[in-house]
Amino acid sequence: MPYYVYILFCRGGTYYTGYTKNVQERALLHANGRGARYTKSHPPLKVAYVETFPTRSEAMRRERAIKKFSHQQKKELINSQKSKDAPDSGKGQI
Repeated sequence: MPYYVYILFCRGGTYYTGYTKNVQERALLHANGRGARYTKSHPPLKVAYVETFPTRSEAMRRERAIKKFSHQQKKELINSQKSKDAPDSGKGQI
């Protein structure tokens, strides 16, 4: 089963990065205030970015790397994927 690294766009214009086996399920937990402490005070507005990995360790490694990115670098990463996406990428509002 694949693992995913995701970036949520949150209220206040901030980003939250995490990893999971099921992005939709995890995004709903965040939206309901049960996903992470950060998203309780900065509710997510949408899933902005997703990457797929074959193993948990690879996903965790990538999550740590993205968490070190500046806000601008995360924004550029998100925009770079948008230009590659098909019309129905599965991302969007929570």
